[in-house]
Amino acid sequence: MEASAVVSRPAAAAAGALAPAFERLFVREYGRVAGIAYRVLGDRAEAEDVAQDVFVAFYRKHDAEASYAPAWLYKAAAHAALNVIRGLKRRERRDEIAAREMERIADPERDAIAAEERAEVRAALARLPERTATLLVLRHSGLTYGEVAAALGIGIDQIGTRLRRAQDAFKKEVLRGSPER
Repeated sequence: MEASAVVSRPAAAAAGALAPAFERLFVREYGRVAGIAYRVLGDRAEAEDVAQDVFVAFYRKHDAEASYAPAWLYKAAAHAALNVIRGLKRRERRDEIAAREMERIADPERDAIAAEERAEVRAALARLPERTATLLVLRHSGLTYGEVAAALGIGIDQIGTRLRRAQDAFKKEVLRGSPER
């Protein structure tokens, strides 16, 4: 897009003519600002959008005849282009997460099987003696042998044996409660 096409955009025309100093700055620096953005983005249309945004931001807050104007524009172009890349990466991550979630949602059979398995585990735990079920739940909730022993009021040296017996009892209950096994 040529600089003159951007200068004559409808918003500028509606607001009246641009200040001559800003117009000179724009014509003089647009190519370099857009070039900086292009080198970062590799996409001409995105680079032109960034350049226009940078000039608008400068126009709103700074004097076009400021000695720092070109340096500010170049730095702002680099930052804005990098922000576009960061935004794209965040969008890609969100899209990947959404795709994984849709994949998970899109498999009702797997969800139904998982729900059945959870129900089966709960039913088997309900059929076990309370102390045995509690031991399994505590251990499989991430507690250490020491923490399980303290919670149940038994010696830590008994946890391994009791846990193995509880797991065996649980397996028997799962097999007994499942007609296809």
